Amino acid sequence: MRGMNGSGEQLERKTKPGSGPGQAGPEGDLPRQAWTLLFELMHTHMRNFPALAAELDLSPVQAHVLRQLGEGPLAMSTLAAYLSCDASNVTGLVDRMEARGLVVRRSSEQDRRVKMLVLTEDGAALRERLLERIFEPPDAICGLPEEDLCALRDIMRRALGAQ
Repeated sequence: MRGMNGSGEQLERKTKPGSGPGQAGPEGDLPRQAWTLLFELMHTHMRNFPALAAELDLSPVQAHVLRQLGEGPLAMSTLAAYLSCDASNVTGLVDRMEARGLVVRRSSEQDRRVKMLVLTEDGAALRERLLERIFEPPDAICGLPEEDLCALRDIMRRALGAQ
């Protein structure tokens, strides 16, 4: 299978016969085939994420934090677990975001020792801009016929509803 690296060069990927994305295989392998194709599409699209974050003067990690914080206040310890990093790393990350006016720290109402992160108005506005860009579909999706787009949308709704 061929893919493109970040500089536009073609790369060869080694796959077993009948095992690559979209390859015919046993009927029981259909879920794996569908998931592999979806994963490849998302992976290809998300390669642009660092550049997208940079356009908004964010690091990729800061962009992930902004996206996560849109769901409401978040404990710094929860953020550290989400990012799979040490709490001291989160402190430095939050310091930089707080200095930019994107987040504020507040004590938890349940436990004053727990620091909660909350988006500021500027942080919420930047988050909206980020999400607008993240949710711009790639050309591979935009180029599909309307019937396929409707089917894909409906399938994804069912898949997300089954979680």
